[in-house]
Amino acid sequence: MEGNLIYIYCITDTPYRPSDALKSEGVECVGSEDFFAVVKLVSPADFSEENLKKNFSDLNWIEIHARDHIRIISEVMESNSVIPFKFGTIFNSEESLGNFIQDYSASLADNLKNTKDKEEWAVKVYCDRGTLNLQIGEISEEVRNLETEISKSMPGKAFLLKRKRVELIDLEVEKVIRNCGQNVFEELVVFSEFTKINNILPKEVTERADDMILNISCFVRKDRVEELKNAVGISRQKYQHVGFKIDATGPWPPFSFISIKEK
Repeated sequence: MEGNLIYIYCITDTPYRPSDALKSEGVECVGSEDFFAVVKLVSPADFSEENLKKNFSDLNWIEIHARDHIRIISEVMESNSVIPFKFGTIFNSEESLGNFIQDYSASLADNLKNTKDKEEWAVKVYCDRGTLNLQIGEISEEVRNLETEISKSMPGKAFLLKRKRVELIDLEVEKVIRNCGQNVFEELVVFSEFTKINNILPKEVTERADDMILNISCFVRKDRVEELKNAVGISRQKYQHVGFKIDATGPWPPFSFISIKEK
């Protein structure tokens, strides 16, 4: 290991035997007794602190290596409970890795206990405001009543009411969006041991034409994952006709539910 750095993917509490494919990539499992680290030796030319900062400005480099990072952790997860480490976590030596494990041993044990037999699933809800605007008369009693009043009014009053309708539709669309997000959350949270509400991502990040309105991570027992997926399917059918789309992806490394604290 001399001259190389140690790139860590995850820590588990049971030995992990990398597949032949992962072995060919240099992935190995090191440790003893209580904790085992899935690691790879990497060159300082890419992963020294200085060079890593330079590479983080290269989006193509990040995309390739971050995808591999998640892929390898996900493969370990197929047979082991894991504590995933952030992309680009480096130890300078076996000694520094060992010291870290010793210093954080109690927290590592607690986290591995909490992650056992659970999976992290990401649920995101999006809204096509154009479709919702077209359907708002069907959803909102206030809009329907105003439309009826407009149809019965003289031209002058109808003109003023139409201006009011524009404002009302905007308010009602926002109300429906809030209600949909809250309803989906309540429909899914019952299947989750822990739920984390994440930041809403802008279109520049999602690269979608519709708006994200809900972004949650659910920590679900493995024996309830199918229930969660079925509930997502029911919610998707319930709301799709008015412009909402619900995506559920997983299992992901449980980054959202790991908290490592020094003893």
